[in-house]
Amino acid sequence: MKKLGELIKEKRIAKGFTLRAFCMRIEADPSNWSKVERGLIKFPTASLLDEITKVLDLDNQEVQEIKELAVIQIISKDLDLNEKLLEALPVFFRTTRDLKPSEEQLKELIQILKNN
Repeated sequence: MKKLGELIKEKRIAKGFTLRAFCMRIEADPSNWSKVERGLIKFPTASLLDEITKVLDLDNQEVQEIKELAVIQIISKDLDLNEKLLEALPVFFRTTRDLKPSEEQLKELIQILKNN
């Protein structure tokens, strides 16, 4: 599963930003930001995430993907989840967003994830 920093790095490069130029736009230290992109340190703040999506001019689907990875990063840090369950979370997020399941359906989806 792709990490948040890796995905942002891919998007940054695809948009033609060097590390230094990108960091100037988001007002981040290039040395520290490089560590974020390599997964050595965790992503700093939600407000920075919003700024990044604006600077990179991401479409709604790309923004959603980045936000989901940010949530997964928080969840994986706070809970003791196995790698297989973490990898299933993006599908869970897409399913719940697209289908708008009831509370009962959400419980069923969670149970399916836990059993796999």
